Amino acid sequence: LEVTTEKIEYRDGASKEYHKTRMPGMQTFGDLTLKRGVFAGDNEYYAWWNTVTLNTIERRDITISLLNEAHQPVVVWKVKKAWPTKVTSTDLNASGNETAIETLVLTHEGLTMEHSG
Repeated sequence: LEVTTEKIEYRDGASKEYHKTRMPGMQTFGDLTLKRGVFAGDNEYYAWWNTVTLNTIERRDITISLLNEAHQPVVVWKVKKAWPTKVTSTDLNASGNETAIETLVLTHEGLTMEHSG
């Protein structure tokens, strides 16, 4: 989960100081990567991704929670207007015994974080 704030530098023409003033600018948000085990008949990742390929993007608000040992949320991230940019299926290896993992990469328009306590 990544947020970067652009730095705007300017010098006020009326200022007696000969240095730039720095102000916060636009925020940009890094992509979010989700991974999960594959379950038979569960095609939710692909159905959501398919809305992008059909040019009917379904943006979703997503909540991600970090849980403690008692399954209570410790930190909660809320992601705004997310949509999938990439879906990766598991590698099919007949001789392997690894768990099948799907990966979904999301882009989004905002991120907030809340601490429980």
